[in-house]
Amino acid sequence: MKDLDLEEFQNTVTNCLVRHKSIIDVLAKIDETSARVNRAISKSVTSCGCIQINAKKQQIPADISLCELASYMETHLDGKLCENCREVIEQEIGNHLFYIAALCNLLDLSLKDILYEENEKLSTLGIYNLS
Repeated sequence: MKDLDLEEFQNTVTNCLVRHKSIIDVLAKIDETSARVNRAISKSVTSCGCIQINAKKQQIPADISLCELASYMETHLDGKLCENCREVIEQEIGNHLFYIAALCNLLDLSLKDILYEENEKLSTLGIYNLS
């Protein structure tokens, strides 16, 4: 698979965005696609059952350092996505990314620059980011 440049992705989105070109439409579609990602994950639990959510209060000892905290935190997920659920969730995340890129285009923002800056912040601050 060829490496895709984020600028190329944004250009492709620009060429494909026809119906929902208004910022109001794009904002509404971002909400909709986010909900569809959540729904696809929920369906992998409730309909397929390939993953399970076993949520409970996080058990964190009082005497640990911030650096040790990650080793005590749980994802609350059991199992592994089946091929069908993986495909559906990837498609929904792709749709969501399309509208994120569309929003960046409308606001003349570079998705590549945003991701670079976020990565730099995370790399520099590490666990102290706590955003």
